[in-house]
Amino acid sequence: MNTKNINILIFCLSLLLSACTSPSINDYAKTTPALALEDFFDGKLKAYGLVMDMNGKVTRRFTVRLEAQWQEKNKQLNGEIKEWFEFDDGECSTRTWQITKSGLGQYQGNAEDVPNTAYGKSQGAALNWRYDLDIKVDGEEIRVELDDWLYLIDQNHLMNKTDIIKYGFKVGEIILMIEKL
Repeated sequence: MNTKNINILIFCLSLLLSACTSPSINDYAKTTPALALEDFFDGKLKAYGLVMDMNGKVTRRFTVRLEAQWQEKNKQLNGEIKEWFEFDDGECSTRTWQITKSGLGQYQGNAEDVPNTAYGKSQGAALNWRYDLDIKVDGEEIRVELDDWLYLIDQNHLMNKTDIIKYGFKVGEIILMIEKL
């Protein structure tokens, strides 16, 4: 392989790798208003969402009713977020998050269908969660990884974009609009 071909190969690999990078939470450090889970997820909320396949086709629509509360115990802030899902095909499900603020802009959470602890970090108006989730697909339970991004629009509205990942590949996406009631 000559030098010209090697340079072309390096250029193409650089383009490919740069396309694979994802945003960093630090990219949002100077954005406002600042997102603190304990401030936005407090009281009653309502969400409207879409599930899309890997090609961007909407496969499900859903609404979520949420109730959240926080309390300080032993100098640690703990929250509970209850979620009631209602899908367009009639399926209903629930999830209850137990969340702990573990440091400045740092959170960890657990739920029944989240087999390992979820870890999240906020900077400015954004928060990024990464966690595994057990879901049912065609009657079979599978485990997927979620790359979950929350963006505070204003004090009463939040957008949520989640990549669904299996074996390292994006297989779907969830878009969610959440509003305080």
